[in-house]
Amino acid sequence: MRILVAEDEAKVAAHIRKGLQESGYSVDVAADGAEALWLAANHPYDGMVCDVMLPEPDGVTVVRQLRREGILVPVIFLSARHELADRVAGLDAGADDYLAKPFSMIELLARLRALLRRQRPGSVDQIRVADLELDLRARTATRGSLGITLTNREFALLELLMNASPKPVSKTAIIEHVWDQHFDSGTNVVNVYVNYLRAKVDRPGLKPLIQTVRGVGFALREVAP
Repeated sequence: MRILVAEDEAKVAAHIRKGLQESGYSVDVAADGAEALWLAANHPYDGMVCDVMLPEPDGVTVVRQLRREGILVPVIFLSARHELADRVAGLDAGADDYLAKPFSMIELLARLRALLRRQRPGSVDQIRVADLELDLRARTATRGSLGITLTNREFALLELLMNASPKPVSKTAIIEHVWDQHFDSGTNVVNVYVNYLRAKVDRPGLKPLIQTVRGVGFALREVAP
């Protein structure tokens, strides 16, 4: 999943980026409100972490503008302001959650997971397709009784394919949700990572689950014999 972090304090932004990336998210960072508005309008983010006191314009103005433009990306506000009136103002502006600074990265990650679950009605912490299971909370994958060791990028790609199953996912959608804005679209990295997944998920003797859909992209599904 791809997250936008709008935070002008470089150390705080780097801390959040590191924590999110270690948890498997792709992350873009905006240092001011104008950049946050541009990125959110031009990329399909799954979630946004936004500092209230952003410069030019502030975070509240950013979220109000996004909502006026019909951009409904879920937003967690971060703010050093702890008063009830400040929290109410942030939520009324269109934010989905509000976390006071200083904050625990563990709590931010938990709130983000909860927020993303609410965006997917009926979603759970485990996804299952055939005998393949992905545990989103524990960040583990198993096929039958066999554990599968995945990198963060492989985990994000597998999660995307499993959530879409049995429908195919285009290469463009994979790039938009699994990589950040610095991705070089001229590379063959999507195919490379799909092959990495195939080697781990579709082991010899097992039914292949990862399918290439010509002209479209990739799908994870059982194919009738």
